[in-house]
Amino acid sequence: MLFFDENSYLSHVEYDDEIKKLERLKAYYQEEIAKDRKIIQSFENEENLERFARETYMMKRQNEDIFIIEYDTISD
Repeated sequence: MLFFDENSYLSHVEYDDEIKKLERLKAYYQEEIAKDRKIIQSFENEENLERFARETYMMKRQNEDIFIIEYDTISD
């Protein structure tokens, strides 16, 4: 005799797959958090914070000019 309800074998297989998927996501996000913590710790140094702001957000100091040179990578 076979019963199909919310505790059936098929449901358990689906739940196990979902658990494995969530565990992989958890491991991925824990790695990303570790990377971000290292970056945040490097910002404790004022020079690193300034370098990050300049490179990422194109910030500049007062009375300073920045020139961005872009190269054409398409060959004729």
